[in-house]
Amino acid sequence: MNSASAEALSVVLLVAVLACAVVRPFGLPEAVVAVPAAGLVVVTGAISPEHAWQEAERLGPVVGFLAAVLVLAHFCDVEGLFRACGAWMARRAENRPKRLLTSVFVLASAITAVLSLDATVVLLTPVVFATAARSGIRPKPHSYACAHLSNTASLLLPVSNLTNLLAFSASGLSFTRFAALMALPWLVAIGAEYLVFRRFFAADLAVAAQDAVSRPETEDTPAFPLFALVTVGCTLAGFVVASAVGIDPAWAALAGALVLAGRALLRRRATPVAVLRATAPGFLAFVLALGVVVRAVVDNGLADALGRVLPDGTGLVALLGIAALAAVLANLINNLPAVLVLLPLTATAGPGAVLAVLLGVNIGPNLTYAGSLATLLWRRIVHRYEHEVGIGEFTRLGLISVPAALIPAVVALWGSLLVVGG
Repeated sequence: MNSASAEALSVVLLVAVLACAVVRPFGLPEAVVAVPAAGLVVVTGAISPEHAWQEAERLGPVVGFLAAVLVLAHFCDVEGLFRACGAWMARRAENRPKRLLTSVFVLASAITAVLSLDATVVLLTPVVFATAARSGIRPKPHSYACAHLSNTASLLLPVSNLTNLLAFSASGLSFTRFAALMALPWLVAIGAEYLVFRRFFAADLAVAAQDAVSRPETEDTPAFPLFALVTVGCTLAGFVVASAVGIDPAWAALAGALVLAGRALLRRRATPVAVLRATAPGFLAFVLALGVVVRAVVDNGLADALGRVLPDGTGLVALLGIAALAAVLANLINNLPAVLVLLPLTATAGPGAVLAVLLGVNIGPNLTYAGSLATLLWRRIVHRYEHEVGIGEFTRLGLISVPAALIPAVVALWGSLLVVGG
């Protein structure tokens, strides 16, 4: 296949894969189109089998890490962690919309950072809806916070997001150095989002709670599950220790997942099939297949085109340019393909450029529905609660919040690089 035909085929297949992930016709999983597309680019010669295998080898450990974290988050829910979070939010909010928003920001930021953005979207969003209904509070600002923070608050740790895992592998940083460099950008971005939300949803937050659903006096308030919290804490400590001694942190994630899953199996609160489902095998296959298709697009011209416009260096202006380009690309082709494309181009410039890409692909997707798979999943969950999400309102909020969070976060990253060092 000549280069022009290979480029055209790769782009068409990438668009088809992303469209299927967005629309999910007939409820089919994302892998239904992605896996055949990956096979097609190899069979037609759009990508060599060697390059396809290299990409699969590069993504394999990341996918394994993701599977372990998904299991960990799922069995935290089985242990009752998210029910306890809902009770804590309701008590703290005391039927006050602004206090509930603050509580959602605190919990969503912590859950996204520690248990990944999928936990915030899939497990916390329904809890937020239930808490708002129980308190008689309008749910819109609080549900939107789950969507935005599943992206923005995923900056802190390598385990917070699949894009982080990829960037962590490319950066050459230790677990602790990664967290140290991203801590200030994480706080700054979340703070900017909070200020934007308070202003944008001022009318909703000013409405007093009404029609609150009172809980029966006999209903017990769920306690925070100590075993799950200790397991998560030990897993995080394991990430730090494993990274320090040169062991892949995925082993720590696997240990934590096995502890919680094993406890659920022994107590007959789960089956082996449920554990397997918790790994989301269809989504893992989608990630691997998408990586191969994106590599085909990169090999056939996209890398050269982006290389011509990608800023050089790691100064403040260069970091701002890299983050802006990453944000735009994430909204054009989704954040996962965007990070797969940009990481090889920025890795040679050092950790600063890689982390700037991460800021762009994690904060930027809040601009459009298609920016990240997490936002698309959140939208489907919101529709289950018969809550309308207008594309115009979502985009208006994104047009304000994305630059408000991205620019100061990049400045904070630049400052962290000067203080902590790359």
